[in-house]
Amino acid sequence: MTAAAGALTTVAVVLAARAVESILILIGVAFFLALGLEPLVRWVTARRVPRWAAVTGVFVVGGAALTALVAAAVPPLTEQASALITAAPHYFEQLTEPTSWVGRLDARFDLQHRLTQFWGGAGTSVLGEIVTAGQAVFTALTDTLIVTVLTIYFLADLPRLRATLYRFVPHSRRPRAILLGDEIFAKVGSYVLGNVLISVIAGAATFVWLVAFSVPYALLLGVFVAVLDLVPLIGSTIAGIAVAAVALTVSVPVCVATIVFFVAFRLGEDYLLVPKIIGRSVEVPALSTLIAVLIGGALLGLVGALVAIPFAAAVHLIAQEVLFPRLDRG
Repeated sequence: MTAAAGALTTVAVVLAARAVESILILIGVAFFLALGLEPLVRWVTARRVPRWAAVTGVFVVGGAALTALVAAAVPPLTEQASALITAAPHYFEQLTEPTSWVGRLDARFDLQHRLTQFWGGAGTSVLGEIVTAGQAVFTALTDTLIVTVLTIYFLADLPRLRATLYRFVPHSRRPRAILLGDEIFAKVGSYVLGNVLISVIAGAATFVWLVAFSVPYALLLGVFVAVLDLVPLIGSTIAGIAVAAVALTVSVPVCVATIVFFVAFRLGEDYLLVPKIIGRSVEVPALSTLIAVLIGGALLGLVGALVAIPFAAAVHLIAQEVLFPRLDRG
């Protein structure tokens, strides 16, 4: 009966977790963001500022900066996005001229007809599901508000939360757990801030490159690159392919130069920016990084891919400091 009760309890817990999966993901994202903002708050509190004032200042300054950025960027972004959607069929026609290599591929595989069908089907779907789109926007806004509020609470109360978590560890092992926990929290914070800064640099560099070569939709593509660059490993590659496709509408040499630019920037990001900005605090073997991103993306989608590397760094640290020494002693 005890075993049956334990099994039933486990099943009930799993079913309950599945029922509130979306809420748990939002809580995890908020806690992840709080750990990422903790270095900023700690830097402010080191100047003898109360923690509540430091948290308020970080969110007020960040909110003001984000509001100003959105107010300045939304009009041109909307204009460029509308222009891109309107001009997309014309670009498809240009790319499928009979004299070009794409035209020869079109003659063989009927690419233009397939793309036209896809584009028309996507437009019909969007127009036919305005209510669904509105619900998706409302859900996104609600989730953003929930994550923001939870992040504020987590960040304001993080020292007490961390102390409470450490109390679940037996007293004899608590000092070691505190050292490992503080190092893991530091890794997460370094990764979040560093990843955001590198993504901003990638977006700005892309914008400058596209403006220099008169590639259309430079601001829209720069923001697109900055957002996708947050996703480890594959984000910048997908963004580079999309930008190169738009650059192809200018000329083939510009497209080739854009591809070279993204390859060079990716190398510079991996070997210069990441070591300098994030440093060695989140160092994870390449194979572990790839596996973690794939598993995280499969389990939790984009959120899982974003948190995969710091999670892998935490697992790697625990294995190095706890598991392997214990196995070596055995």
